[in-house]
Amino acid sequence: MAPMMDWTDRHCRVFHRVLAPHARLYTEMVHANAVVLGDRARLIGFDPVERPLALQLGGSDPVLLGEATRIAVDAGYDEVNLNVGCPSDRVQSGRFGACLMREPALVAECVGAMRAAIAGRGVPVTVKCRLGVDEQEDYVALLHFIDTVASAGCDTFVVHARKAWLQGLSPKENREIPPLRYEDVYRLKRERPQLTVVINGGIASVEAAEAHLAHVDGVMLGRAAYHDPYLLHLLDRALFAPAVEPLPREALLRALRPYVEARLAQGLALKHIARHLLGLFHAQPGGRAFRQVLSEGAHRDGADWSLLERAISTTQAQGRRAA
Repeated sequence: MAPMMDWTDRHCRVFHRVLAPHARLYTEMVHANAVVLGDRARLIGFDPVERPLALQLGGSDPVLLGEATRIAVDAGYDEVNLNVGCPSDRVQSGRFGACLMREPALVAECVGAMRAAIAGRGVPVTVKCRLGVDEQEDYVALLHFIDTVASAGCDTFVVHARKAWLQGLSPKENREIPPLRYEDVYRLKRERPQLTVVINGGIASVEAAEAHLAHVDGVMLGRAAYHDPYLLHLLDRALFAPAVEPLPREALLRALRPYVEARLAQGLALKHIARHLLGLFHAQPGGRAFRQVLSEGAHRDGADWSLLERAISTTQAQGRRAA
């Protein structure tokens, strides 16, 4: 499941773990400087149920990235991923994200420092990148980037199968306008079979994910699975337990109840968890009613698990009428 700023927080990840027991989950991107100097419990804290879990770091200072990687592994993360794909202006101004695809030697230096900081710990350092940026159109530039970074010991690349425009397009537009070039990612795996290659970008169905897996080692889903989270459950079943029937949506939601009630008992407002649940009944009879009940009630003082039960009941009642 892809790292997504302001979306894949710890509450989202616990929900996704319920849906997909076998998925590898990623945190939102956190800058290395924040990990080293900031409130670590708030920034990189997680529930053990989320594992296997990767921390995605941003940055371009090898020393800071090395220290942040050590902190992450000490905290129990199963992977540390360097972001070389985010195209936002804020990221570029800090010299990290997609603009680093123009500096493969620096990325290799960063990866080397990160790996050295956790030598012998058995935790991989991976890279998430684009096909290129701006004028980088050809496959040769991508291969040069990959080979340079791989020479520092990175053997796993998550490739968003679009290039990024650093000027003129918003982050949202960069997820939609540059054309998807899946064949370039397939070619990378064919020509560098020793690398683990994971494909990302525009994957929105179980069938599409399975088709990609004929060419690469893994698939990373992002916004499609966030807005329709049941897709994660269907994909987990299809890949890891095809003989087992998927669980009903309401059963999956109720499996989250112990976590929700524990967080509420600690003083967390329900709205911080409920916002990640809105798409669970996406495109289902009663799905709109489910979203409405949660949207109208979760922000109110004292909102608790009973609101979620009411949302389920309302959804089921509307579904019966539709049938």
